[in-house]
Parts: sequence; structure tokens; C-alpha cells
Amino acid sequence: MDIEKIFVSSSNVEALGYDDNTQTLRVWFLNGSIYDYRGVGKMEFEGLLNAPSIGSYLHKNIKGQYSYEKVG
Repeated sequence: MDIEKIFVSSSNVEALGYDDNTQTLRVWFLNGSIYDYRGVGKMEFEGLLNAPSIGSYLHKNIKGQYSYEKVG
């Protein structure tokens, strides 16, 4: 799955990406790890992308809400 990286300004997230077909959110962390979150709606991804704090939004709205897999 080839997901385009959108670089963001965050203290622990390097980039975000989204695949419409599979509703997969990919998060590249500054520590080098990469996670895919499954079943994330487009609106949720856009909310994350535009959040004042990406880390806080990720913690409150994504982690623990969606199944995930470490891919890198």
C-alpha cells in the first residue's frame, strides 16, 4: 500500500497519510516507528490533519478507538 506522506508540525509525529480505498490512516512518528490505523473515516483524518495539536488529537480520537498495526 503506497500512502502519500503529508509532513506535519508536531513534537512526536513526522507525517500523516491516508488511503481512501481502505480507510487506513498511516502515522510516521519521529522515533522512526510507523503505524496503520484501520477503519478511520476521511472526516476523522481531516480532523487530525487540521488539529491544533496532532499528538493530542491522535491520543484522544484515534488511539484505542481503531485497530492498528505496526508496519515500520
